[in-house]
Amino acid sequence: MNNPPLKITFLGTGTSTGVPMIACPCAVCASTDNRDKRLRSSILVQSPATTIVVDTTPDFRYQMLRQNIRELDAVIFTHPHKDHLAGLDDVRAFNFFQRKAMNLYANEMTQETIVREFPYAFADMKYPGIPDLRLNDIDKDPFLIGDITIQPIQVWHMKMPVLGFRFGDFTYITDANRIDEERTRKDKRQQTDRPQRPAPRETRFPFLLGEAIDEVRSLGVPEAWFTHVSHQLGKHTEVEPDLPKGMHLAYDGLVVEA
Repeated sequence: MNNPPLKITFLGTGTSTGVPMIACPCAVCASTDNRDKRLRSSILVQSPATTIVVDTTPDFRYQMLRQNIRELDAVIFTHPHKDHLAGLDDVRAFNFFQRKAMNLYANEMTQETIVREFPYAFADMKYPGIPDLRLNDIDKDPFLIGDITIQPIQVWHMKMPVLGFRFGDFTYITDANRIDEERTRKDKRQQTDRPQRPAPRETRFPFLLGEAIDEVRSLGVPEAWFTHVSHQLGKHTEVEPDLPKGMHLAYDGLVVEA
């Protein structure tokens, strides 16, 4: 895909509870290292002309404030779990200042949940101040937002289909415990001279860290950042040095270019 230079910012790299986890006394949750303070998982994708967020987590408002985001062109959704969806109401701030609807890109399953969870935004009689949302269907075909081409990639979270996304040379995969063999072969063929960067997650049910490492190796990916990290994984300073060459723990605020 021919994309302009892209900047990808990890807005959040934590699992569904975030890190620190409420009421948890463990060493990771008590850590003073900023790399161990993880909001719920999301990324910001920026070209010189376009700004996109993947998922609106419960921390969406703070993520936008922390990165000082003044304009947002669209939101893309991976799947309808609460930790990837719950902050959607806060896009109304962009409605106010941009004076236009926010384009949301999601598959049918996720759209159904959005309408069910935020019915007031889609009611015939709308009261003032609610978010103005425009749903756009996506499936397996590439689509364009501004000057950024996005290729959906279907993976699996248990029995739930989840969408990953490729932006140029950068591939973002979250909440997955299986990538189909056919999908894997296709991804290998599509590698370019610049590294693709899948971001599998670590928690109990989706990929464990060892499984994520094996998946990166099987794909032949030269550089990877792991995201959606649980407090159970350990401190950043303890885990990062033991990872294989070319593999890293992502952390909130990390910026990579593609």
